[in-house]
Amino acid sequence: MNTAQSASSINILAKATTPEKVGVEGLEEKWSKNWDENCVYSFDRSADKSQIFSIDTPPPTVSGSLHVGHVFSYTHTDVVARFKRMRGLEVYYPMGWDDNGLPTERRVQNYFGVRCDPSLPYQENFVPPFEGGDNKSSKAADQLPISRRNFIELCEKLTSEDEKQFEALWRKLGLSVDWSQTYQTISPDAIAVSQQAFLNNLARGEAYQSMAPTLWDVTFRTAVAQAELEDREQPGAYHKLGFNGPDGKIFIETTRPELLPACVALVAHPDDERYQGLFGKTVRTPLFDVEVPVVAHRLAQIDKGTGIAMICTFGDVTDVIWWRELDLPNRAIIGFDGRIIDECPEAITSPAGVAAFAELAGKTVFSAKARIVELLQESGDMIGEPRSISHDVKFFEKGDKPLEIVSTRQWYIRNGGRDAAIRERLIELGKELKFHPDFMRVRYENWVNGLTGDWLISRQRFFGVPIPVWYRLDESGNPDFESPLVPQSSQLPIDPSTDVPDGFSEAQRDQPGGFTGEMDIMDTWATSSLTPQLAGGWLADPEKFAKVFPYDLRPQGQDIIRTWLFSTVLRAQQEHGSLPWSDAAISGWILDPDRKKMSKSKGNVVVPAEPIDNHGADAVRYWAASARLGTDAAFDEGQMKVGRRLAIKILNAAKFTLSFDVPEGEFSVSEPIDAAMLLALGDAVKAATEAFENYDHTKALETAERFFWTFTDDYLELVKERAYNAEGRYSAQAQASAAFALRRALHTMLRLFAPFLPFATDEVWSWWQSAAGSIHRASWPTAEEVTDGLDFGYHGLLELATTAVSGVRKAKSDAKVSMKAPIQSATLQAPAAVLTSMRLIEADLKSIGKISDLAYAEADELAMVDIVLAEVTD
Repeated sequence: MNTAQSASSINILAKATTPEKVGVEGLEEKWSKNWDENCVYSFDRSADKSQIFSIDTPPPTVSGSLHVGHVFSYTHTDVVARFKRMRGLEVYYPMGWDDNGLPTERRVQNYFGVRCDPSLPYQENFVPPFEGGDNKSSKAADQLPISRRNFIELCEKLTSEDEKQFEALWRKLGLSVDWSQTYQTISPDAIAVSQQAFLNNLARGEAYQSMAPTLWDVTFRTAVAQAELEDREQPGAYHKLGFNGPDGKIFIETTRPELLPACVALVAHPDDERYQGLFGKTVRTPLFDVEVPVVAHRLAQIDKGTGIAMICTFGDVTDVIWWRELDLPNRAIIGFDGRIIDECPEAITSPAGVAAFAELAGKTVFSAKARIVELLQESGDMIGEPRSISHDVKFFEKGDKPLEIVSTRQWYIRNGGRDAAIRERLIELGKELKFHPDFMRVRYENWVNGLTGDWLISRQRFFGVPIPVWYRLDESGNPDFESPLVPQSSQLPIDPSTDVPDGFSEAQRDQPGGFTGEMDIMDTWATSSLTPQLAGGWLADPEKFAKVFPYDLRPQGQDIIRTWLFSTVLRAQQEHGSLPWSDAAISGWILDPDRKKMSKSKGNVVVPAEPIDNHGADAVRYWAASARLGTDAAFDEGQMKVGRRLAIKILNAAKFTLSFDVPEGEFSVSEPIDAAMLLALGDAVKAATEAFENYDHTKALETAERFFWTFTDDYLELVKERAYNAEGRYSAQAQASAAFALRRALHTMLRLFAPFLPFATDEVWSWWQSAAGSIHRASWPTAEEVTDGLDFGYHGLLELATTAVSGVRKAKSDAKVSMKAPIQSATLQAPAAVLTSMRLIEADLKSIGKISDLAYAEADELAMVDIVLAEVTD
């Protein structure tokens, strides 16, 4: 069975130089430097599009520190990138930094002790009160107000430093990113891309302005989009209030009595028999004596409270729906600061009502609630004491106070929330997109089907992408919001707060007859939704963009399907009429030891540098890769220890394997057990390849590892005496067969493990394949390569041998003797056909078991029986 051609093609016979002592310490630094110096992961843009595998890598938020959950999910991406590269594809694997948004602003405020005040002038050579340390301040009153430009400069300074630390960590973890392909979400190029996409949306009628009820965070003083909401369980209380109806009191229960001055109607379900006689009639509000209608709507809950509720402008999102669909007036009373406004609603006209409102004006909603309860109790309009409850309240995901709903002018992008045709197209695209795992698709569909309005993209913040429009001012200084002024594409990026529109001068800014600049910035997702365009060079490098877009893969977390994945699909559909990628790989969450989601806000995170320092990058990657996509996993240092042992075992097994030189002129696998081992390895290669192609990296790792331990625990023990042939008991051909098979197996197994354990595998590879370059540019093994020229009649023989060896080991273990203890006699029983096969490996079986006399007997199942240990004499 001559395999000289195959051996030559894969160079497994190269002379090996192994170190005296092996270990995993220091491998990260050694190989990170080597990969960088040799441009191992550089993207070759000259490759044909059909040969490119492009990844829309998640840009981590540069607002502090990463936690081990990021290591978890980014490893999942990296193993795929490495696999695809070894499959012969040119992998476009960039890295981005998500710099803009509220997290960065908050970090800058606390880190430097400043806050932004756009009314202040710019200060040259500004020095902040402090930098980091123990003087961090989170209270606005303790922070120094500075100009917008000074504030933005500090944001840029801090994020630049954070990016360096993040990159250092990713390199230490072994991400095979092309570090020449990086981008920022707040760089001039990124701003130009975001602004051009917005202007295109505006030109196509997909972006528009509207004065409407807006979810508002009173701490950050900014609008909040639907995708940024989260429900938090909060204590509350129901207050039973009596409205004056035509035939007596109508009782409602509310958790927000402070909004009574904003009441515009009472509502009940149309099928509720208790209130059908009231529909179309009016009642009067307690304390304020305002006449409001009683209306019917399907969203009213018959079994909640008294079954009838007050509609206020605005207590929650259901109030907004009722207000819009029932065409009710707007009597909003909550200001941007979360306090009751000073101006009394026009509908309140009675002296007692005006006086009652004056008691609330200027108070926070919490103080106003306490005072109005007192007033209602004094007037007798509140029945009994408040009834304590616990209920879900909407918060901005990064906020500390419940959201309010205020009326503001904001920018929106159409997303299907109010357009059935858009929604249906997005659902259709979701069905075309291949989700891994597939059950994550329903989260996307549920989000699209649950949209209640268009995407609010404007934010009243400072550090971000400016919305690129200006407004003409009439002779009275009023802006014309209906016809915004827009820049030319060649002028991008622009900042309307400092740049001037064509046909105007700076002297005309904010002057009657002149112009005013839009001060709002875009929601961070309005930029992050364009990561395919940012990373691929949509505007700056259209040639590259044409090769990488649509991308092959979007890897991301499950919690941002509704934000990042959905918004990217939306923008790609609007801009390119297609999906942005063919596949989406969704990682699960990383949990703490108590099985709670790990997050910085909960204070239960683990800094990723610690486990890497303690166990090694390969070990941490092993832990991460042991979890399937879409599956939550606990932070488990025990699993990392397993990974470390595996890496060390690979180093030791490789050193042992390479200690056997293949005799000159011998290029054959002549022994059945050697052929059987390689045939089993061929099966493992096939299974691992199929798993990787289906984005099941965990199965690929399990397959490789399962074979590896069989190889080291059983096969190596079976053949090592023959490979040594110290006493000359075996022929040169039999010895060469073992040495050749060992090397072919090692050459293959290293490549199977390379995506998971990149440092240990490249270390071993360099011992005898340095001329071929890094293992990470080697070809992925194929089953045909491994099994070339072998007799498939030996298939399954390794498993049979393993069963027999296990029987011998058990007998010695039960007898409490060493595994090296000799056996006088033993009988191998099995079906007749199996016995025929087992006789072919008798010499190896007797060698591993130290068996003097091995007999055979037919039986239904394979087993080693009648084992008699040899008497040991001193």
